[in-house]
Amino acid sequence: MKTVVPRGSGRNRGRGRSSRSETGDSPRSGPAGRRPAEPAGPALRAVGLTRVYGEDESLVWAVDGVDLDVPAGQTLAVTGPSGCGKSTLLQLLGGLDRPSEGEVWLGGLRIDHLGERALARLRRRSVGFVFQAYHLMHELSAAQNVELPALLAGASPRAARRRAAELLQQVGLAGRARHLPSELSGGQRQRVAVARALANDPLVVLADEPTGNLDSAATHDILRLFDELRAAGQTLVMVTHDERVAATADRVVSMRDGAVADDTRLDGDGRGTRHTHGYGGGHGGGTGLGALLRWED
Repeated sequence: MKTVVPRGSGRNRGRGRSSRSETGDSPRSGPAGRRPAEPAGPALRAVGLTRVYGEDESLVWAVDGVDLDVPAGQTLAVTGPSGCGKSTLLQLLGGLDRPSEGEVWLGGLRIDHLGERALARLRRRSVGFVFQAYHLMHELSAAQNVELPALLAGASPRAARRRAAELLQQVGLAGRARHLPSELSGGQRQRVAVARALANDPLVVLADEPTGNLDSAATHDILRLFDELRAAGQTLVMVTHDERVAATADRVVSMRDGAVADDTRLDGDGRGTRHTHGYGGGHGGGTGLGALLRWED
Protein backbone atom coordinates (compact mmCIF):
# COMPACT_ATOMS: atom_id res chain seq x y z
CA MET A 1 0.00 0.00 0.00
CA LYS A 2 1.49 3.33 -1.00
CA THR A 3 1.71 6.29 1.34
CA VAL A 4 -1.38 8.49 1.25
CA VAL A 5 -0.46 12.16 1.06
CA PRO A 6 -3.38 14.61 1.11
CA ARG A 7 -2.85 17.47 -1.34
CA GLY A 8 -2.26 20.84 -0.86
CA SER A 9 -22.46 27.06 26.21
CA GLY A 10 -23.80 23.63 27.15
CA ARG A 11 -25.15 22.26 30.40
CA ASN A 12 -22.52 20.20 32.19
CA ARG A 13 -24.28 19.56 35.50
CA GLY A 14 -20.92 18.80 37.18
CA ARG A 15 -20.39 15.57 35.22
CA GLY A 16 -16.82 16.18 34.13
CA ARG A 17 -14.88 19.19 32.96
CA SER A 18 -14.05 20.19 29.43
CA SER A 19 -11.00 19.80 27.24
CA ARG A 20 -9.36 22.72 25.44
CA SER A 21 -6.17 23.34 23.51
CA GLU A 22 -5.34 25.88 20.74
CA THR A 23 -7.68 28.36 19.02
CA GLY A 24 -7.98 30.16 15.68
CA ASP A 25 -9.89 30.69 12.46
CA SER A 26 -9.84 30.72 8.62
CA PRO A 27 -12.64 28.80 6.87
CA ARG A 28 -11.91 26.34 4.12
CA SER A 29 -12.64 27.52 0.60
CA GLY A 30 -11.60 26.90 -2.98
CA PRO A 31 -12.54 24.34 -5.64
CA ALA A 32 -12.59 20.63 -5.01
CA GLY A 33 -9.17 19.04 -5.24
CA ARG A 34 -7.29 22.20 -4.24
CA ARG A 35 -6.14 22.27 -0.65
CA PRO A 36 -6.20 25.74 0.98
CA ALA A 37 -3.85 26.90 3.69
CA GLU A 38 -4.44 25.17 6.99
CA PRO A 39 -6.26 27.25 9.62
CA ALA A 40 -4.06 29.18 12.04
CA GLY A 41 -5.78 27.57 15.03
CA PRO A 42 -7.91 24.47 15.52
CA ALA A 43 -9.42 22.65 12.60
CA LEU A 44 -12.40 21.77 14.82
CA ARG A 45 -13.82 23.41 17.92
CA ALA A 46 -16.77 22.56 20.13
CA VAL A 47 -17.95 25.09 22.71
CA GLY A 48 -20.43 23.97 25.36
CA LEU A 49 -21.70 21.35 22.95
CA THR A 50 -24.90 19.67 24.14
CA ARG A 51 -27.35 17.30 22.48
CA VAL A 52 -30.54 16.36 24.31
CA TYR A 53 -33.18 13.90 23.13
CA GLY A 54 -36.70 13.42 24.47
CA GLU A 55 -38.85 15.57 26.73
CA ASP A 56 -39.50 16.11 30.42
CA GLU A 57 -38.68 13.01 32.46
CA SER A 58 -37.49 11.09 29.39
CA LEU A 59 -34.67 13.53 28.58
CA VAL A 60 -31.42 11.91 27.47
CA TRP A 61 -28.26 14.03 27.58
CA ALA A 62 -26.33 12.32 24.77
CA VAL A 63 -23.65 15.03 24.72
CA ASP A 64 -23.36 17.20 27.81
CA GLY A 65 -21.44 20.49 27.69
CA VAL A 66 -18.36 19.36 25.74
CA ASP A 67 -15.60 21.89 25.00
CA LEU A 68 -12.99 20.52 22.60
CA ASP A 69 -10.31 21.92 20.31
CA VAL A 70 -8.68 19.75 17.62
CA PRO A 71 -5.59 21.47 16.16
CA ALA A 72 -4.91 21.14 12.44
CA GLY A 73 -2.91 18.02 11.68
CA GLN A 74 -3.79 16.21 14.89
CA THR A 75 -5.15 12.67 15.03
CA LEU A 76 -7.67 12.39 17.85
CA ALA A 77 -9.28 9.17 19.06
CA VAL A 78 -12.53 9.39 21.01
CA THR A 79 -13.15 6.36 23.21
CA GLY A 80 -15.59 5.27 25.89
CA PRO A 81 -18.26 2.68 26.64
CA SER A 82 -21.25 2.15 24.38
CA GLY A 83 -23.84 4.87 24.86
CA CYS A 84 -21.38 7.44 26.24
CA GLY A 85 -22.09 9.92 23.40
CA LYS A 86 -18.98 9.57 21.27
CA SER A 87 -20.77 8.86 17.97
CA THR A 88 -23.26 11.65 18.64
CA LEU A 89 -20.33 14.00 19.26
CA LEU A 90 -18.79 13.00 15.92
CA GLN A 91 -22.07 13.66 14.10
CA LEU A 92 -22.30 17.10 15.70
CA LEU A 93 -18.71 17.96 14.77
CA GLY A 94 -19.36 16.96 11.15
CA GLY A 95 -22.64 18.81 10.76
CA LEU A 96 -24.70 15.62 10.43
CA ASP A 97 -26.72 16.61 13.50
CA ARG A 98 -27.44 19.92 15.22
CA PRO A 99 -26.72 20.66 18.88
CA SER A 100 -29.41 21.52 21.39
CA GLU A 101 -26.99 24.07 22.84
CA GLY A 102 -23.44 25.19 22.12
CA GLU A 103 -21.33 25.90 19.07
CA VAL A 104 -19.39 23.96 16.43
CA TRP A 105 -16.56 25.66 14.52
CA LEU A 106 -14.82 24.21 11.47
CA GLY A 107 -11.64 25.94 10.37
CA GLY A 108 -12.74 29.17 12.04
CA LEU A 109 -16.27 29.12 10.60
CA ARG A 110 -19.20 28.55 12.93
CA ILE A 111 -21.36 25.88 11.32
CA ASP A 112 -24.09 24.93 13.79
CA HIS A 113 -26.34 27.82 12.70
CA LEU A 114 -25.91 27.37 8.93
CA GLY A 115 -28.90 26.55 6.74
CA GLU A 116 -29.24 23.05 5.33
CA ARG A 117 -27.93 23.92 1.87
CA ALA A 118 -24.92 25.83 3.17
CA LEU A 119 -24.17 23.04 5.62
CA ALA A 120 -24.38 20.41 2.87
CA ARG A 121 -21.95 22.42 0.70
CA LEU A 122 -19.54 22.76 3.60
CA ARG A 123 -19.66 19.03 4.37
CA ARG A 124 -18.94 18.17 0.74
CA ARG A 125 -15.86 20.38 0.58
CA SER A 126 -14.44 20.31 4.08
CA VAL A 127 -15.36 17.05 5.82
CA GLY A 128 -14.60 13.47 4.85
CA PHE A 129 -16.67 10.76 6.53
CA VAL A 130 -15.73 7.11 7.11
CA PHE A 131 -18.46 4.88 8.55
CA GLN A 132 -18.38 1.46 10.16
CA ALA A 133 -20.82 0.12 7.54
CA TYR A 134 -18.91 1.76 4.64
CA HIS A 135 -22.05 3.35 3.08
CA LEU A 136 -20.81 2.81 -0.48
CA MET A 137 -23.23 3.07 -3.42
CA HIS A 138 -23.76 -0.58 -4.32
CA GLU A 139 -24.55 0.09 -7.98
CA LEU A 140 -21.35 2.11 -8.52
CA SER A 141 -17.83 0.79 -8.98
CA ALA A 142 -15.06 1.55 -6.50
CA ALA A 143 -13.77 4.32 -8.75
CA GLN A 144 -17.23 5.83 -9.22
CA ASN A 145 -17.80 5.84 -5.46
CA VAL A 146 -14.58 7.80 -4.99
CA GLU A 147 -15.40 10.18 -7.87
CA LEU A 148 -18.86 11.05 -6.54
CA PRO A 149 -17.89 13.57 -3.79
CA ALA A 150 -15.68 15.50 -6.19
CA LEU A 151 -18.43 15.65 -8.81
CA LEU A 152 -20.94 16.85 -6.21
CA ALA A 153 -18.48 19.55 -5.14
CA GLY A 154 -18.17 20.83 -8.72
CA ALA A 155 -15.10 19.09 -10.10
CA SER A 156 -15.09 18.19 -13.78
CA PRO A 157 -15.59 14.49 -14.66
CA ARG A 158 -12.02 14.32 -15.90
CA ALA A 159 -10.61 15.82 -12.70
CA ALA A 160 -12.79 13.54 -10.57
CA ARG A 161 -11.61 10.44 -12.47
CA ARG A 162 -8.00 11.49 -12.14
CA ARG A 163 -8.33 12.10 -8.41
CA ALA A 164 -10.14 8.77 -7.87
CA ALA A 165 -7.44 6.87 -9.75
CA GLU A 166 -4.75 8.58 -7.69
CA LEU A 167 -6.45 7.79 -4.38
CA LEU A 168 -7.23 4.16 -5.24
CA GLN A 169 -3.61 3.72 -6.21
CA GLN A 170 -2.54 5.17 -2.87
CA VAL A 171 -4.80 2.86 -0.84
CA GLY A 172 -3.63 -0.17 -2.81
CA LEU A 173 -6.78 -0.76 -4.86
CA ALA A 174 -5.84 0.41 -8.36
CA GLY A 175 -6.54 -3.09 -9.65
CA ARG A 176 -10.03 -3.07 -8.14
CA ALA A 177 -11.21 0.29 -9.49
CA ARG A 178 -13.93 -1.23 -11.69
CA HIS A 179 -15.22 -3.68 -9.10
CA LEU A 180 -18.57 -3.21 -7.42
CA PRO A 181 -18.65 -3.15 -3.60
CA SER A 182 -20.22 -6.63 -3.63
CA GLU A 183 -17.04 -7.89 -5.31
CA LEU A 184 -14.76 -6.47 -2.61
CA SER A 185 -13.84 -7.73 0.85
CA GLY A 186 -14.78 -5.76 3.95
CA GLY A 187 -11.29 -4.34 4.27
CA GLN A 188 -11.24 -3.33 0.60
CA ARG A 189 -14.61 -1.62 0.95
CA GLN A 190 -13.34 0.36 3.91
CA ARG A 191 -10.25 1.41 1.95
CA VAL A 192 -12.55 2.62 -0.82
CA ALA A 193 -14.47 4.55 1.84
CA VAL A 194 -11.26 6.17 3.08
CA ALA A 195 -10.32 7.12 -0.49
CA ARG A 196 -13.80 8.60 -0.96
CA ALA A 197 -13.40 10.61 2.25
CA LEU A 198 -10.20 12.14 0.85
CA ALA A 199 -11.61 12.98 -2.60
CA ASN A 200 -12.02 16.71 -1.92
CA ASP A 201 -8.90 17.15 0.24
CA PRO A 202 -11.04 17.72 3.34
CA LEU A 203 -10.00 19.90 6.21
CA VAL A 204 -10.94 17.04 8.57
CA VAL A 205 -11.72 13.34 8.26
CA LEU A 206 -14.23 11.92 10.75
CA ALA A 207 -14.26 8.14 11.18
CA ASP A 208 -16.93 6.32 13.22
CA GLU A 209 -15.80 2.84 14.33
CA PRO A 210 -13.84 2.40 11.07
CA THR A 211 -12.60 -1.10 11.98
CA GLY A 212 -15.75 -2.32 13.73
CA ASN A 213 -16.73 -4.72 10.92
CA LEU A 214 -13.23 -5.85 9.93
CA ASP A 215 -11.13 -8.90 10.69
CA SER A 216 -7.59 -8.63 12.06
CA ALA A 217 -5.84 -8.49 8.68
CA ALA A 218 -8.19 -5.81 7.30
CA THR A 219 -7.91 -3.86 10.55
CA HIS A 220 -4.13 -3.88 10.15
CA ASP A 221 -4.48 -2.40 6.64
CA ILE A 222 -6.77 0.38 7.87
CA LEU A 223 -4.46 1.15 10.81
CA ARG A 224 -1.51 1.43 8.46
CA LEU A 225 -3.53 3.72 6.21
CA PHE A 226 -4.54 5.94 9.13
CA ASP A 227 -0.95 6.06 10.33
CA GLU A 228 0.08 7.30 6.87
CA LEU A 229 -2.64 9.96 7.00
CA ARG A 230 -1.38 11.01 10.40
CA ALA A 231 2.20 11.26 9.11
CA ALA A 232 0.99 13.35 6.15
CA GLY A 233 -0.65 15.87 8.49
CA GLN A 234 -4.31 15.09 7.81
CA THR A 235 -6.60 16.16 10.66
CA LEU A 236 -8.41 13.01 11.75
CA VAL A 237 -10.99 12.33 14.46
CA MET A 238 -11.84 8.68 15.11
CA VAL A 239 -14.48 7.15 17.35
CA THR A 240 -13.40 3.68 18.39
CA HIS A 241 -13.68 0.84 20.89
CA ASP A 242 -10.44 -0.64 19.53
CA GLU A 243 -7.30 0.19 21.50
CA ARG A 244 -5.16 -0.60 18.44
CA VAL A 245 -6.91 2.20 16.56
CA ALA A 246 -6.63 4.58 19.51
CA ALA A 247 -2.90 3.83 19.79
CA THR A 248 -2.27 5.33 16.33
CA ALA A 249 -3.54 8.74 17.53
CA ASP A 250 -1.70 11.75 18.89
CA ARG A 251 -4.31 12.20 21.57
CA VAL A 252 -7.11 10.18 23.17
CA VAL A 253 -10.25 11.72 24.68
CA SER A 254 -12.42 9.34 26.67
CA MET A 255 -16.11 10.08 27.28
CA ARG A 256 -18.53 9.04 29.96
CA ASP A 257 -22.21 9.96 30.30
CA GLY A 258 -21.96 12.46 27.44
CA ALA A 259 -19.05 14.42 28.92
CA VAL A 260 -15.27 14.35 28.51
CA ALA A 261 -13.83 12.18 31.28
CA ASP A 262 -10.14 12.17 30.35
CA ASP A 263 -7.82 13.76 27.77
CA THR A 264 -4.42 12.16 27.21
CA ARG A 265 -1.67 12.92 24.70
CA LEU A 266 0.28 9.90 23.53
CA ASP A 267 4.00 9.68 22.96
CA GLY A 268 5.54 8.13 19.86
CA ASP A 269 5.12 4.50 20.92
CA GLY A 270 1.40 4.84 21.65
CA ARG A 271 1.79 4.73 25.43
CA GLY A 272 -0.23 7.02 27.63
CA THR A 273 2.17 9.78 28.61
CA ARG A 274 -0.51 11.77 30.36
CA HIS A 275 -0.98 15.44 29.74
CA THR A 276 -4.43 15.27 31.19
CA HIS A 277 -6.76 17.71 32.89
CA GLY A 278 -7.63 14.99 35.38
CA TYR A 279 -11.34 14.94 34.88
CA GLY A 280 -13.31 13.43 37.70
CA GLY A 281 -16.91 13.76 38.72
CA GLY A 282 -19.73 12.26 36.76
CA HIS A 283 -21.54 9.05 37.45
CA GLY A 284 -18.86 6.73 38.82
CA GLY A 285 -16.12 9.38 38.91
CA GLY A 286 -14.82 8.96 35.36
CA THR A 287 -12.96 6.06 33.82
CA GLY A 288 -9.37 7.25 33.48
CA LEU A 289 -7.52 6.27 30.34
CA GLY A 290 -5.23 3.78 32.04
CA ALA A 291 -8.22 1.70 33.11
CA LEU A 292 -10.01 2.14 29.80
CA LEU A 293 -7.16 1.18 27.47
CA ARG A 294 -4.79 -0.55 29.91
CA TRP A 295 -1.98 1.88 29.08
CA GLU A 296 0.60 2.85 31.66
CA ASP A 297 1.01 6.46 32.75
